[in-house]
Amino acid sequence: MNPHRPGRTALAPALLTVTALLALSACGTSEADSGTGAASTVTVRIPDPGNSGVLAVGKKDGSLDKALGKAGAKVEWTGSAGPFAPAAQAMNADQLDFATGSITSGVTSLAQRPGFKFFTAVDPDAAGEGILVRNGSGIDSVAGLVGKKVAVNQGGTGEYLLLKALAKAGIPADKVERVYLRPDQTAAVFNAGKVDAWAVWATYAVAEIGSGKAHFVADGAAIGSDNYSLNAVRTGFAEKYPEIVKALYRYLHDASVREKKDPAAYLNVFTDVGPTAVTGKAEEVQRAIIAKGGTVDPIGPEDIERFEAVAAFYAEQKVTKGQVDVAAHLLDVEKLT
Repeated sequence: MNPHRPGRTALAPALLTVTALLALSACGTSEADSGTGAASTVTVRIPDPGNSGVLAVGKKDGSLDKALGKAGAKVEWTGSAGPFAPAAQAMNADQLDFATGSITSGVTSLAQRPGFKFFTAVDPDAAGEGILVRNGSGIDSVAGLVGKKVAVNQGGTGEYLLLKALAKAGIPADKVERVYLRPDQTAAVFNAGKVDAWAVWATYAVAEIGSGKAHFVADGAAIGSDNYSLNAVRTGFAEKYPEIVKALYRYLHDASVREKKDPAAYLNVFTDVGPTAVTGKAEEVQRAIIAKGGTVDPIGPEDIERFEAVAAFYAEQKVTKGQVDVAAHLLDVEKLT
């Protein structure tokens, strides 16, 4: 068993064990679920990790396949990592078995008819997410956003960060214009001055901060963000192959501990040139964020309270029609049998 991070206690009864999951209706089967015998190798469909992170290293050196092989599984890299909403839809449609996302995008995805469960948590990124403004914009506080246009991804991390920042500052949400954009389309709009600020996370913020042309007017710590990073697994897969889910958790946990100690080893895994590479000042920024970040751990009761706070906030802000029951969609990864 891997150690919990400090301050965690025994898991709350609200989390579902696989025994409880078996009572739920299955999500259908896929090729990954149709093994013909105990000796069959199970395929785990995971989004391609790109050029950085623990999964990128696991893909390059084969360590992830080696770890999962002990549980009778192998990886099929499919598609590419990106926003959680489409990944959630792919899991719901039995096209993907595993994905990474945030609790904020997770809540809006759970408001649909989810075919997945969350089984790990990484503490909110206090340093790598926030409200980004261009240097010299004249915006030096959250209050300075009043009457301005702020780019956000609808129902996800960006919208959450902006609404949370405004609420903490006592500013009505309608005093700021939300401009809904896909994160991968926002940099050009932001840099052209077509929006005044960008509520964003490290994946996109690092390049902007590293360019020396932008900075956070408020980061995750200042905002009081509860935006955990989570790993999700397709419900039908977890029901049938709990030992594989547990093996995946162990790999992610151990690798995230190593990444935190040596961030440079997990950047530019396949190439150090081109659009996927992180170089110069941006690389320094990314290393610092990783070093300050959390590790992949089981979901504890303290985490659930904060997940529920996000769900309640989304309902209050009318991002969702009502409060989503997050606890009903969590797995106790340490009790999978």
